[in-house]
Amino acid sequence: MENEKKKNIDRYKKVFWAVFSPLLAVLTVWAVLEQNKSVSIKDIIDTFSKTNKVWFTLAAICSFLFVVLEGMAICSILKGAGYRPKPFDGLIYSTSDVYFSAITPSATGGQPAAAYFMLRDGISAGVVTATLIVNLMMYTVSLVVLGIVAVILHPHAFLGFSPLSKVLIISGAVVLGTLSFCFFFMLKNGNKVFSWLERFLNFLKRKRIVHIPERVFRKVNKTRKDYAECSKLLANNYSILLKSFLWTLLQRLSQIIAPVLLYLSLGGNVQHSSLIFSKQCLITVGYNLIPIPGAMGVADYLMIDGFSEIMGRNAAFGLEMLSRGLTFYICVSVSGVITLVGYIIKRKKKTTVN
Repeated sequence: MENEKKKNIDRYKKVFWAVFSPLLAVLTVWAVLEQNKSVSIKDIIDTFSKTNKVWFTLAAICSFLFVVLEGMAICSILKGAGYRPKPFDGLIYSTSDVYFSAITPSATGGQPAAAYFMLRDGISAGVVTATLIVNLMMYTVSLVVLGIVAVILHPHAFLGFSPLSKVLIISGAVVLGTLSFCFFFMLKNGNKVFSWLERFLNFLKRKRIVHIPERVFRKVNKTRKDYAECSKLLANNYSILLKSFLWTLLQRLSQIIAPVLLYLSLGGNVQHSSLIFSKQCLITVGYNLIPIPGAMGVADYLMIDGFSEIMGRNAAFGLEMLSRGLTFYICVSVSGVITLVGYIIKRKKKTTVN
């Protein structure tokens, strides 16, 4: 009865976020338009029509590379663990992560969705857990590195933000640094993490808070052994970690460079490209701590605030709308379609085999 109730609650949560996320997207666009009433949807369409299509196409390619490169990063980790995933498998792991991260708070649905597809492909739970932890660790580390690079390139870039934006960027840097350390701790000390989990499950069982069958403990124990073996292999093999970091760094770069290319597509000054890049690095650091799907609203505010110093508020507004539309809304939509297609293909293959 309790399990059925929990399933219903989880189902309602998924439905809520599936409905709330598009609504939040609409509200975000409306709020941004309200902030700058001198610009309308028609102005945005006109702005798009005036873009240099070569630069715009390059920006679109970079946006899609964000998804492809995450798949490459995950595949590189799995190969280090002894698996041989196909590029299409890596793409599905990535698109499912991107799509479900965007429609759930704090990106809580991304990793479980990617894990679901990995488990369906016969990868053990322990290896899946270790792989996702390494991927998350490199994701946060790459952002910290890019934030440092941004400050080195343009030390004054941070000073051009408003006080609120500065607080968000500093907080984001602290959170990302802390998460990087936590993920590394989990990778190196998997036994401790699983010991805490087992103690927690035993506590729930002992206090009769939740009925936990023995098969759950057996499954946790097996996952613990697989995880310990995989995490030890990954943590002590710096070539695997380096490859994963480089793929993830390229992934982050592809997303951050897209606004720079869009800026150039709008006739922006090439000499300001590196400053736009530095600003976008800091913006990305700033909105990654917000527990809202895609940091909608916050990311928009940071972009308009940061870019206004370089090109004026109206131009910054146009660039922000184009950039978010391409790198987030369209990217997430395409990821959702690819994930659905991948699920159908994998399901048909499994049915055929059985």
